[in-house]
Amino acid sequence: MKRYTFLVILLLIFISCSKELSFENKTFEKKSNLPCKADCPIITIDIPIAKNIPVVADSINKKIFLVVKEITYFGEKPVQPNDYKALTASFIESYEEMHKKFPNETFGWEGKIKGNVEFESGQIINIKIDHYTFTGGAHGYQGYRSLLFNPKTGKIIFSDEIFKNEKEFKVFAEKAFRTKYKIPAKANINATGLMFENDKFQLPQNIFYTEEGLLLYYNSYEAASYADGPKELLFPYDEVNKYLLYQ
Repeated sequence: MKRYTFLVILLLIFISCSKELSFENKTFEKKSNLPCKADCPIITIDIPIAKNIPVVADSINKKIFLVVKEITYFGEKPVQPNDYKALTASFIESYEEMHKKFPNETFGWEGKIKGNVEFESGQIINIKIDHYTFTGGAHGYQGYRSLLFNPKTGKIIFSDEIFKNEKEFKVFAEKAFRTKYKIPAKANINATGLMFENDKFQLPQNIFYTEEGLLLYYNSYEAASYADGPKELLFPYDEVNKYLLYQ
């Protein structure tokens, strides 16, 4: 009996260890119940959910949720939503509360969140979140967020932690940026109308690992005006692997 119990325990350990982290996209959607003829308020969240390795998956899922909440939560209530269903409901509730106060000025709220596993290796997982929100005004806001994770622990890897020497990579990236966007080497980085803070080149807030290479992505307003749109640089890995700690 003891031997049988021991074998069962070993089998369970083997099954647990043989599991691999995986992702499954789930969709959450909510529409307003208020009457509308066109541009009816709606929010859709399609997001990858990590599974199979509880501690790692929980860490990843919690961080993704916090980022999505940061993008879509407009409520003023002290008790904030703690799951995607509640988050979609809070977005619509915020619209409906605003519409009651300003019925002739509030219309067409929309939220679209699409997440996917952009890149996955033994050293790093990159989740890309494509988001669009419109809550009034001249236009909505669309952007990308990059979330980098350690696949063994589920802990976040900050973009400045992926480099062996961030300063060296920054010098390399600035030369490439100036070449692509035709900014003279000795000119101010904002000489052609860009908007880098303190007139100094900076790496973007979002860096993506992709199948094609390392992507530096500047969302609108990060390096240029909304009218000028986002800016980006894509480096093949054979050009940048010498700078990277994770591959």
